[in-house]
Amino acid sequence: MAIAEVSPREEDDSVMERALQEERIVVTEDKDFGQLVYANRQATGGVLFLRFPAKARAGIAKTVVDIVRRRGERLKGKFTVVQPGRVRFGRIP
Repeated sequence: MAIAEVSPREEDDSVMERALQEERIVVTEDKDFGQLVYANRQATGGVLFLRFPAKARAGIAKTVVDIVRRRGERLKGKFTVVQPGRVRFGRIP
């Protein structure tokens, strides 16, 4: 489910809260979610933060599907940064 389709004007902190309640992981390209997790200590079940330059954007969907298939359970409770050819798992405080 894309939050933009269900509730296009929902604030980021509300998105995080909804995802936590529904036991979902937030998949985003928005750096503000890092601020919410680390600076504001917003509770979350996990964030998959995508950092893809324009020239690599065609590979985003395949990369996300591959990561979820291979590491699905490991994504829970983590702030995961995904870049072309690189995945970093960070603990959520």
